[in-house]
Amino acid sequence: MTTALHVLSTASAPPPLARILVVDDDESIRVAMVRFLQRCGYELQSAGSGSDALHLIKSNSFDAVICDVRMPGLSGPELLPRVLEHDPDMAVLMLSAVNDAATAAAVLAGGALDYLVKPIELRALQDAVIRALARRRTRMDKDRFDAMIKVEVQTRTAELEQEKEALRQLSVSVVDTLIIAMEAKDVYLRGHSQRVADLAADMAVELGQEPDIVDHIRLAGRLHDVGKIGIREEILNKPSGLTVTEFEHVKQHVRIGMEILRPLQQLGHVLDFIHDHHEHWDGSGYPRGIRGDAISLGGRILAGADAFDALTSQRAYRDPMRPDDSVAYLGTVAGALLDPQVVRALQIVTKRRLAAL
Repeated sequence: MTTALHVLSTASAPPPLARILVVDDDESIRVAMVRFLQRCGYELQSAGSGSDALHLIKSNSFDAVICDVRMPGLSGPELLPRVLEHDPDMAVLMLSAVNDAATAAAVLAGGALDYLVKPIELRALQDAVIRALARRRTRMDKDRFDAMIKVEVQTRTAELEQEKEALRQLSVSVVDTLIIAMEAKDVYLRGHSQRVADLAADMAVELGQEPDIVDHIRLAGRLHDVGKIGIREEILNKPSGLTVTEFEHVKQHVRIGMEILRPLQQLGHVLDFIHDHHEHWDGSGYPRGIRGDAISLGGRILAGADAFDALTSQRAYRDPMRPDDSVAYLGTVAGALLDPQVVRALQIVTKRRLAAL
């Protein structure tokens, strides 16, 4: 790893971009990361154990912690909650030599912003740090805004509805930032969320939904895959089929997305639609395995729109299908994977769109 580093001049260097603590019991890896990130403009400190890291965190101010998972004594997953207890907004990136979906899901659920696997390209490490720090900034902005709203509501009850709408808009903007970061991880996902949002909204109109429900479904389409920011890039971009373990890891994106979005209670039914978008009409979907009308209509509509866009888009492992072939295929799974009325709405909307071309 150290051979990839080049000495750069520090003369007239600008102020550091952020303060980062690197925690790894492997000195060679620790030193290589420190030197590289210093050359990227960050201020670095390092620790060779979890206990040393905890001491530094309590006596210093950091913006991010890059922490090895497996270390003697206090391990990375054990250090994680203690770091976040000290600073809930800390950007924590976990680093492991083992590609373990269960560990990745656990640390991401516990508050880590990324899970990286050694050996890691230094440029990929830099990109991960940039994403994590961006998420820290947006989260801190949201926290500050929430605190301001709490004070304002106490003194300006007449403006409560206006303030709540402002908070909703800010929350969506924050999540949009996460979507941009998520789509940057996977070239094949770029534009996917917006296409699904637009198609799902058209299908909702075709199904006679009220304008406010259509708006909720459109917003759910924009946000439905935000949890993929917690899915490893090499799995998202894998040019072949996924193993059972890899697919289980991918399925975690629904839970991760809900963990990100659930604090935004003002999203209301949008959260239900997102939670249900991988459920199947026959009960074979995930995460809950519910079936039929137990699945929210918004979730059923998103499932159809998501499936259509996936089939008609380029993927690392296959070429796109023609729109008419995709619609025909989805017709064969109506009543099994998809709600038959949703498939009929999809057929009508796509036929109308194709005729307009």
